[in-house]
Amino acid sequence: MSSTPILPVSTSEPNAESKPSTTTPNIRYILTRISASVRHALSHCRPWTELFDHTAFAKPASFSDATSRLRKNFSYFRANYLTILAGVLAFSLISHPFSLIILLSLISAWLFLYALRPSDQTLVIWGRTYSDRETLAMLVALTVVVIFLTSLGSLLISGIMMGLGIVSAHGAFRMPEDLFLDEQEPLSSGLFSFVSGAASSAATAAAAAAPAIVSRV
Repeated sequence: MSSTPILPVSTSEPNAESKPSTTTPNIRYILTRISASVRHALSHCRPWTELFDHTAFAKPASFSDATSRLRKNFSYFRANYLTILAGVLAFSLISHPFSLIILLSLISAWLFLYALRPSDQTLVIWGRTYSDRETLAMLVALTVVVIFLTSLGSLLISGIMMGLGIVSAHGAFRMPEDLFLDEQEPLSSGLFSFVSGAASSAATAAAAAAPAIVSRV
């Protein structure tokens, strides 16, 4: 009786397939969150015709009157003011292409060299391996150099100050008597709740990169 030949059984594990990079999903997630935040902010904008109603502008009677108008108008038009501020800053960057390229390069360096880089993947530059702390130190030093030793820092500051000046001037000269402020949240929490909401959106947008950052620090 012929015995059936026994097929050889391999106990070795197959070659480990390379894990798909999480960089692309993280970037897609961040872009999706940013896009959703922008749409959410624009959906809360008041009608622009109401913002620029020329019949509602008048010189404030005093400094306290101007600050009171600014506080009320900010509570009502805060989404519009944020859009104006972002538009002024974007125009400042677009009008200076070199500074815009520097800013995009700096953001890309943070994303691809640190935030979105897998924790088990080391950074090798010119044959030298850099640890996470060394990479972080280099990026921080690069950021300081770019912000304070180039025109990018002054451009960002001037753009923000110009946007704040436009918003402050509008808020001080527009009379808020025709605005239904009682439908809004309390005025005393307007500024802080707005800043808190913006910070929450930024934190959510960076959630995809958080595990990698926490594991390195």
